Amino acid sequence: MLFAAGFGSRMQPLTADLPKPLITVAGTSLLDRTLRLAEAGGITKTVVNTHYLGEKIAKHLENCPVQVLHEPNILDTGGGLKNASPLFDGPAVFTSNSDAIWSGPNPFAHLAQNWQDDCDALLLCAPVNQIIGRAAPGDFSISQDAIVTRGGDFVYLGVQIIRLETVQHIREPQFSLNIIWDALMAKNTLRACLYPGQWCDIGKPENIALGEKLLGTSHV
Repeated sequence: MLFAAGFGSRMQPLTADLPKPLITVAGTSLLDRTLRLAEAGGITKTVVNTHYLGEKIAKHLENCPVQVLHEPNILDTGGGLKNASPLFDGPAVFTSNSDAIWSGPNPFAHLAQNWQDDCDALLLCAPVNQIIGRAAPGDFSISQDAIVTRGGDFVYLGVQIIRLETVQHIREPQFSLNIIWDALMAKNTLRACLYPGQWCDIGKPENIALGEKLLGTSHV
């Protein structure tokens, strides 16, 4: 599940007439970079949700083997995943943002290698001093046995594996995955694994140059 429905407010003015996933870094859109990583990581089915300027994303993807699911009303991350859940087979899926540049192992393959059946969601994280384009503080703390709690020096990198049943019971159509994560933390079933490479957040226009610099040093 690739989240592409947001307004990209922090990327203004670039997103005034272009959805954030179609912003290019070193000549390739963030959306295409994420889709290529997913395919290389072994993912065979991808659903892309859209809302803001969704027709531009749909046109961009019209010859790609992905399913585009337009949301007439914004549903947020949790609601978006719930809305798309009937399109997936199996108990768990990857979810991903499309606003980052990676240097290192394939994030999807790395997550898959670390998945354990005793958790409900597995977040890909890195210490804040290992990432580019974002300052402290981090999002989470991670215990030695990979249990996640709020607050700390680790940043969520926008990619996870999550069981679909965690969102399917929520009645509201619009909700954040943060609500789900809080519930999983209370049960000690939210886990994390650490990404050994580098990650650049393309959340602001000035971060595009940072992402291009990272790509220049990693040759990908």
